[in-house]
Amino acid sequence: MKTNKITLIAVIILVLANATASKVAAQDLKGNISISGAFALYPITVKWAEEFKKINPNVKIDIQAGGAGKGITDVLSKVTDIGLVSRDLNAAEFKKGAFAIAVTKDAVIPTISATSPYRKVLYEKGVKKEAFNHIFITGKYKTWNNLGFKSEAPIHVYTRSDASGAAETWAKYFNKKQEDLQGVAVFGDPGLAQAVKRDPSGLGFNNIVYIYDTKTNKPTNGVVPVPIDLNNNGKLDPDENFYYDIDQLIAAIVSGKYPSPPARDLYFVTVNKPTNPIVKEFIKYILTDGQKFVQEAGYIKFSKEKIAKELEKVK
Repeated sequence: MKTNKITLIAVIILVLANATASKVAAQDLKGNISISGAFALYPITVKWAEEFKKINPNVKIDIQAGGAGKGITDVLSKVTDIGLVSRDLNAAEFKKGAFAIAVTKDAVIPTISATSPYRKVLYEKGVKKEAFNHIFITGKYKTWNNLGFKSEAPIHVYTRSDASGAAETWAKYFNKKQEDLQGVAVFGDPGLAQAVKRDPSGLGFNNIVYIYDTKTNKPTNGVVPVPIDLNNNGKLDPDENFYYDIDQLIAAIVSGKYPSPPARDLYFVTVNKPTNPIVKEFIKYILTDGQKFVQEAGYIKFSKEKIAKELEKVK
């Protein structure tokens, strides 16, 4: 009996010692992390930073949005520690030392103003991929009449002016590049959303978090998704209409109903494999405890297998 008590006391001391060591380690983590890049990753990165600093109060994290192009440029020129990139990296970037760690996933969604007079019918018919191609790439479709409406009103097409992962991913849906996209170029995800919101004849594209309100889970930010007629039958079937709220859309992305692209992984990029202890701990946190904030913020959680694969990159 006495032996059991001694063993129990030893276990308790060991647990307390480990807890104290962990607490001291967290408090001893000091320094700065600088981050810039994709508007798509900016909101969730801010949340991750806030939560990380609660357990590491001596770490300062500076985050600036500016587009994926800025993120990759800043990190490769060593202006920042981490670049936020919302597209696949290319061979030239890898050759310069870019090291990509996927941290979450989202999707680029075509959008119209919530005040659009075409909204009701679009949710009955959807828009075929070919039609989007003729609007955004070839420029063949210039009026709403081309989409089956009795209206010669022009389609006001909007795209991105900055080097954008969203624009690159939307263009990739048509096997093209961002520079192939037609339309009035607007800076940033918030700017493009505002341009479309103000224009009942406008058509653009946005990342999920700039369409849906994460408190209501509904598209209540003044723009609404344009549903894609995935099977090209000229109508929006029930299994294609998954835009009512974030949960429906995320389920469609996870199941593969919503195509990839325009769904895509989002990346933290460093120069070569990260060696800075603070950067490594922040990335490890994001891929472990930080994942609990992903879905509520309007993003898609990775599978356990995907998380394990990405964690291997920072060991």
